[in-house]
Amino acid sequence: MGNARNIAFWVVLFLMILALFNAFGGGSAQLNGSRISYSEFLNRVENDQVSAATIDGETVTGIGKNREQFTTVRPLGEDLAEKLVAKDVDVSVKPQQQSGLMSMLSVWLPFILLIGVWIFMMNRMQGGGKGGAMGFGKSKAKLLTEKHGRVTFDDVAGIDEAKEELEEIVEFLRNPQKFSRLGGKIPKGALLVGPPGTGKTLLARAIAGEAGVPFFTISGSDFVEMFVGVGASRVRDMFEQAKKSAPCIVFIDEIDAVGRARGVGIGGGNDEREQTLNQLLVEMDGFEANEGIIIIAATNRKDVLDPALLRPGRFDRQIHVPNPDIKGREKILSVHARKVPQGPDVDLRIIARGTPGFSGADLMNLVNEAALAAARIGRRFVTMEDFENAKDKVMLGVERRSMVLTPEQKEKTAYHEAGHAIVGLSLPKCDPVYKATIIPRGGALGMVVSLPEMDRLNMHKDEAKQRITMTMAGKAAEIIKYGEEGVSNGPAGDIQQASALARAMVMRWGMSDKVGAVDYAEAHEGYQGNTGGFSVSASTKELIEQEVRELIEQGYQHARQILIDKEEQFERLARGLLEYETLTGEQIGKVIRGEPLDGGDDAPPSSSIPSVGGGSLRERPAPRPVIAAEPHPQP
Repeated sequence: MGNARNIAFWVVLFLMILALFNAFGGGSAQLNGSRISYSEFLNRVENDQVSAATIDGETVTGIGKNREQFTTVRPLGEDLAEKLVAKDVDVSVKPQQQSGLMSMLSVWLPFILLIGVWIFMMNRMQGGGKGGAMGFGKSKAKLLTEKHGRVTFDDVAGIDEAKEELEEIVEFLRNPQKFSRLGGKIPKGALLVGPPGTGKTLLARAIAGEAGVPFFTISGSDFVEMFVGVGASRVRDMFEQAKKSAPCIVFIDEIDAVGRARGVGIGGGNDEREQTLNQLLVEMDGFEANEGIIIIAATNRKDVLDPALLRPGRFDRQIHVPNPDIKGREKILSVHARKVPQGPDVDLRIIARGTPGFSGADLMNLVNEAALAAARIGRRFVTMEDFENAKDKVMLGVERRSMVLTPEQKEKTAYHEAGHAIVGLSLPKCDPVYKATIIPRGGALGMVVSLPEMDRLNMHKDEAKQRITMTMAGKAAEIIKYGEEGVSNGPAGDIQQASALARAMVMRWGMSDKVGAVDYAEAHEGYQGNTGGFSVSASTKELIEQEVRELIEQGYQHARQILIDKEEQFERLARGLLEYETLTGEQIGKVIRGEPLDGGDDAPPSSSIPSVGGGSLRERPAPRPVIAAEPHPQP
């Protein structure tokens, strides 16, 4: 369609130029000669000063004896030809080809073409086709067909409960008598809720592939325009299209763009968006119900949606699409790894165990990065090492081999990260330390990675306090080694993480006895986008800050005491990091026990011990760990 519109535009433009040339260029030849009166023309004929003449309707063009050209207009009914012949003037007569209608068209056609081109350009500026100047209120919903690539439920993994809910809708569309004979009615709508990248849109495409009914897809932002009333008109038009194809499915992606709660925010909200939402509410379950149309919508912000949109009768089912667990991650990896030739050492279950918190999109990216890494070095298949390196790249960032650290910077980074590792290994509620490195990656000069042994669903107070202790261990390590005046800005990221966790404990989780089990996060951040919130007294704010500071200070003092008590292990690990630059959890245990790594399988190979500032992380990192990193020193 786009190419056809472009061709039409250039054809119209060419015809317009041609018409203008014909309309205004025809008289250009006449303007080359001088224009004289009819009496003057007759005098020249009588005085034998005209050698030739051309009669074109009422226009007469004469040529003098000295080849001078001049024109005049003869009166209607005047028989000029006989006079010219009598004076031996060479007379030529042009036939009259244009009728009165053609003459009028030659005058008005350029203006008609100009108006047509203007309408065409306005149509293109407004998006063309249904959304253009002549179709502002037309729906932008697209009918998904097989040419877009058929996706089925076999391509969806890791979210079995959500898939089962939607499989029932597909079954209802295929065999409605199975449910209707017992009085069951087809659901009006299903809302897919979950964090980004968990597969909400993929589920919708799978429904389209399985249902065998027309499937319309549209984004929430396609309803909202700068013109008031356009969104509501597009909703009406979308449901009109759906009625003609019923039974069918309409998928609205990112419905929060149009379905936000009404009357919220400064000024009461956006009138255009609220009109669009009102029309959507009426079409879904209003005075005239739309039978046979199922609305499936996706959002990751259910909290901002209007309550009227969420009630039964509109979105009857709210399906949660969470991040996958270990079994789900293994299934997702197997789906994405189908087209990737794998080596004999690849174990997707091990990769799934090492990627807690990864969404489906993260795992797809991981498989793709592993395939790219294998292709980059010319392998015929993807090995386990490629998957490990891909996890390093996805989680920790790309190695900054070109960055050169001074010995002083490298040493301070080693002690900083050694402090995190020693304290993390000493606290039973902290996740096990899986890796420590002083190789710059991303925006960090070094980091310690902790990986939970199983998916974490909640956090207890003692776990949160020990995590704060591990986070503050970097600063404690620098002060122990270099003194109060020798501390760097490296712990800036640690302080930020510890402060966020401590504030969550005090303000949201009710883990402070002095503040109590009251949610003060609403007062601090506002309620549903309203900056007003509810008021908090100055004394309460001061008490909150005191509790947050006390939690962080307790964590710092605890970390400092652990490092003092385990000074020998602390020194060994720091020196080990300076020597090997990257150590896994097992290697860290050997270093702090004083066992040698050289010559064994656990020792980093010589090719992975780089010069200052570079390195190779060959071990498996944790993709969603507690990462204590030393950020770049700022000038």
